[in-house]
Amino acid sequence: MLKGKSGEIYNIGGNCERTNIYITKTIFEILNQPLSMIKYVQDRPGHDRRYALNTSKIKRQLDWQPKYMFEDGIKKTISWYLKNQEWWRQIKTGEYLKFYQKHYQRA
Repeated sequence: MLKGKSGEIYNIGGNCERTNIYITKTIFEILNQPLSMIKYVQDRPGHDRRYALNTSKIKRQLDWQPKYMFEDGIKKTISWYLKNQEWWRQIKTGEYLKFYQKHYQRA
């Protein structure tokens, strides 16, 4: 944010491609949930099998690199969500919309 050029686009990624099922299984294992809870669905046209970003520009121009490896980062992310359930539960219920309407609604 401080080193980048205004108007430029920088892809920020973890440089650690993982399949969707690998990520799902990792989350279930961290949460001590049985993998039998995973429900497989039929592929649909345009179904994403993986997500990948080319991060060479941000590395080259800004000398940026990920702070965490995937396995550590996913654990920290899950821990944050478990500790901040009040925040995300308001998103699931739509309660957060009241805040936005109150503070950002145009007169």
